[in-house]
Order: sequence, then C-alpha cells, then structure tokens
Amino acid sequence: MKIFNKRFMVSAAAMMVLTLTLSACGQKPAETTAPAETSKAAATDAGGSKLNIGMVTDIGGVNDNSFNQSAWEGLQAFSKQSGAKVEYLQSQSDADYVSNLNQFVKGGRSLTWGIGFMMGDAIKQVADQNKDAKLAIIDSEVDAPNVASVTFKENEGSYLVGAVAGLMTKTNKIGFVGGAEIPVIKRFEVGFVAGVKAVNPDAKVIINYTGAFNAPDQGKAAAATIYNDGADIIFHAAGSTGDGVFNEAKERKKTNKDIWVIGVDKDQSVTFGNDITLTSMMKRVDEAVIRVSDELNKNEFKGGTVALGLAEHGVGLPAKNPNIPDDVLKKVQEFETKIAKGEIVVPSDK
Repeated sequence: MKIFNKRFMVSAAAMMVLTLTLSACGQKPAETTAPAETSKAAATDAGGSKLNIGMVTDIGGVNDNSFNQSAWEGLQAFSKQSGAKVEYLQSQSDADYVSNLNQFVKGGRSLTWGIGFMMGDAIKQVADQNKDAKLAIIDSEVDAPNVASVTFKENEGSYLVGAVAGLMTKTNKIGFVGGAEIPVIKRFEVGFVAGVKAVNPDAKVIINYTGAFNAPDQGKAAAATIYNDGADIIFHAAGSTGDGVFNEAKERKKTNKDIWVIGVDKDQSVTFGNDITLTSMMKRVDEAVIRVSDELNKNEFKGGTVALGLAEHGVGLPAKNPNIPDDVLKKVQEFETKIAKGEIVVPSDK
C-alpha cells in the first residue's frame, strides 16, 4: 500500500509545484514581551549557504512529538542539504510569540517560521510591521504578501484513520481526544468521525476536548474516561497532551490487548511503540518546511496560502502499519484514491 513511502521523503526540490495566491490586509499591533530563552542546542549550521532561517515554536515546544518537532526536523534536514544555518526559539507562553519572532526578524534572518495556528496573529503583526522581512507559518492563513502560509487538509487523512478504527474496533466504541475545539482540530474530529461512520455506521465515537496542547496529565485523564466508557481505540489530535493518552493506553494494554491509540502529525509508533500505536495520521510538516525554505533558496519565495491534502501527499498514514490487516489497508487505499480524485469529499466541519 503506497501511503507515505520513500518517494515522499525526498527534498523539497522534488515536491509538487503548487500555486500560491497573494493577498494582504492590515491589523492593529499588539503589545510585546521579552523573548523566551533559546535552547542551548537550538542552532544548526552546515555551512555553504548564506541563508539564515529562524523558527519559533508555539507553547508545545520543539520536543512535542508532534508538529513543532516535525518542523524542526524539516529545518535540520534542509540545513544538511543546503548548508543553511537554522535556529529555533521555544515559546513558553503565547506572550512570547511576537518578541521571539521579532528577535529573528530584527536579527536579519532570511526567513522566520512560526509553527502552529496559535501564532497567526503574531505573524500578521510582525509581517505588517516589517514588510521587507519574509515569514512563513504552519497551520494558519495569514493575509500578508510577505508571509507564506501552509495549511493541511487534516480531515482527509483523519477520514482514513477513522476507517481503520471503524473496521478494527471490537467494542464498537471509539474515542477522539482534541487539544482545543478550534477549526484545525475540528477538521481532525469531523474527518475521523466521517471515516468511522463510512465503514461502521453503528459505531459510537466519544469526543473529549481537554483545552490544552501541552498537558499530558489531562490527556491521560481524558483517555481513562473514554476507555472506561468502553472504547478500545482512541485517536488524539492534542500535541503533547496526547502523550498522556499513550501513557494511559500503555497501562491498560497490560490487561487488555485490544487497547490502541492512533497517533497524530508524526509516525508516533517510533516514540511510543507498535504495541500500543495502531497507526498515525501524519501531517508532512517537515516536507512543507523544506519546500518553502527551498523556494527561498532558489529566489522563488512567494507569499500566499497552500493547502496540502491526500492529492498533494500532505497527509496520510505511515509507510508501515504492522498492526493493520491487509484487507483493512486495501479498503483504506481505496478511500485514499477516491478522496485524492475528488470522488469522495470529506467534510471539514459539522
């Protein structure tokens, strides 16, 4: 089954050509605060390039086992292939966003990344105040000509893992844990539920929003509630809060072999193991970061927004899924093909 295999691990130079639409508008500035400290291991310089790229994480941090970490891994890979110097600043609170972005912009970085939808307003403010600077953001659309915005069709990838869950549940109860009830996470939820119902209309999906993306204890508590209600599979879209979902599943797996978690953003079996990770809904944040950074390297940087889904290989399952039977993978592949061709339109909101 070809979902995310080695042909999607190539450099951005080999990725598909996508058209960006330009637009701009103004916004009132907000107050700034002192920047958060840079990690001692925050810089990578492979030499050979004049590019100097900065990345600001949201409060999830660079080791969130999710999109911040994937973005940094993408920048590190770009540094190795291009010789660019790359650095990150880790935000401790949302009050750090503007000051951290300004630290890189005022410091003359060739490109400054903001990672996560929570940084949208800060990116907009800094872009409007520094019109000669180049910025980019993941998971948010910022209306400014000097900002490249990359979003994902999370609903499409979530539909696939929903189908997996619907076909593999033994209790006919399935859970979803979200970090916050906001548009990007709702796309995960709605697509997931649609996928479950497409293959198992009678299955019950139990929804729980924790209100946090960096609170593993809350994730563990949410998972406990859902498992106690009879669910055997939980899909999380909650950043490092999802670590708690895995922790709860690991404890329960000792007495119930049918307990599973579906990971998010990265192949989370690498971190948490195949014994509790059924599969993962991957967002290729790393490749998106490489792609935009490489455009800058080629003097082809453009502002605007691009949305990456199954057709663009921006979302999907990992290449290896040892816990999913072949007949289930075949069904998922059929859905993938139909969605990519537009034969199935996955809902993105209720």
